[in-house]
Amino acid sequence: MLLLFVGPSPTPKPCPLTPSLPFTHSLTPNYNLLSHRIELLCLTITFLGKMGKSMGGGSLSPYHMGNVGMNTIESNSDNENSMSATVAEFGSLLIADECGVMLCAGCVKMGAGGRTSVPPMNRKSEADALKRVPFEKPPFSLSQVKKAIPPHCFQRSVIRSFSYVLYDLTIAFCLYYVATHYFHHLPRPLSFLAWPTYWAVQGCILTGVWVIAHECGHHAFSDYQLLDDIVGLVLHSALLVPYFSWKYSHRRHHSNTGSLERDEVFVPKQKSNVYWYSKYLNNPPGRVLTLAITLTLGWPLYLAFNVSGRPYERFACHYDPYGPIYSDRERLQIYISDAGVLAVCYGIFHLVMARGLSWVVGVYGVPLLVVNGFLVLITFLQHTHPALPHYNSSEWDWLRGALATVDRDYGILNKVFHNITDTHVAHHLFSTMPHYHAMEATKAIKPILGEYYRLDETPFYKAMWREAKECIYVEPDQGTQNKGVFWYNNKL
Repeated sequence: MLLLFVGPSPTPKPCPLTPSLPFTHSLTPNYNLLSHRIELLCLTITFLGKMGKSMGGGSLSPYHMGNVGMNTIESNSDNENSMSATVAEFGSLLIADECGVMLCAGCVKMGAGGRTSVPPMNRKSEADALKRVPFEKPPFSLSQVKKAIPPHCFQRSVIRSFSYVLYDLTIAFCLYYVATHYFHHLPRPLSFLAWPTYWAVQGCILTGVWVIAHECGHHAFSDYQLLDDIVGLVLHSALLVPYFSWKYSHRRHHSNTGSLERDEVFVPKQKSNVYWYSKYLNNPPGRVLTLAITLTLGWPLYLAFNVSGRPYERFACHYDPYGPIYSDRERLQIYISDAGVLAVCYGIFHLVMARGLSWVVGVYGVPLLVVNGFLVLITFLQHTHPALPHYNSSEWDWLRGALATVDRDYGILNKVFHNITDTHVAHHLFSTMPHYHAMEATKAIKPILGEYYRLDETPFYKAMWREAKECIYVEPDQGTQNKGVFWYNNKL
């Protein structure tokens, strides 16, 4: 275990994944975070030792960490007070770490019932996030919202947009270079750490590339539609996304957001249409299985079979130029999208023949799987929330539908994903606005939107679990006249 933090041994061993698949040189650890984690581990051991002693068993020896400030409570006759003090200190360390991973929602507090309590402020913020968004027609118009935004926020710069492409691709290439030139020099314990790190980081960077291609599809990259389409086609094809096919279906999503009949993706089911097996998956193991399948296979299944998409009268597929998703005038561009994806697949085939399947999977395949997972997760959390209404044709209008979205906080990943996560409301209102102005625009429209704006700062992994549990189907509230307004429920 110590080897993971000290560095490679003098005698490198070959990479366990494949002889031809290289892995990175030594990773630089975050020593503040490492110190915090070691302190937490030692205090946990001390806490368990005191708990064991209080129950009549032996105790563990106290651990001392020099300057880290851990005041271990020595065993004495007043064991209960000692244990309480250790628990208090243990709780004080369970905080959000620098990577944005929430280890605990708040301080640990052990009472007579042994229950974990959340501080009142955290409970209040969660209650605010779950407070329903108003479903009545808003007292403002889209033009009034637009006037609140500084005019320069709508200006698109070719140079600035390309700078983000260059930045992302440079980082992606550097990660690839390190992985393919240095990882095979690492000893086995470090190689086991290096490859998953590469997959996660490279997957996040490539998700940022995907977001820029998505921006091209909205004509938010530059003032030149042809340039936007060329850049978007190249970037999306490299990630096996049919650019024009998804561009047109996604445009219809923006035109019909929140509509139960016409929205294109993550359209919630009404209770009468819930699958028969849903009640058997409405439990922790079932949710784990559902989320695992959704995050790994959800994106390709949506593109190929329209899974979770809008129901059509016949088979719908993003690769089918004659499918019901597209009009006759869009058919040629669907062929171009398919050609772009096939060209990349052809290149991947030759890479497999030249370097081996395991090399291609390790360098490209697994990061692409991470990209696909984040795409599904980001979209799911933007449009699935207990506080968001959906509307049928009797109530739906474009502005209320566009406001039935939520901004999320992904920590440092907000920047990596070019703020598609925490400026999504503004994006749905003004989709041609470039991402580098979206945060300024979001701050400008918040006072106008008021209760119609929703930001949920719940850590995304907690929100994912909560939404998977709470948001199974939609139905109108009982005993109200608003039969065209639907809210999430989970009572099966």
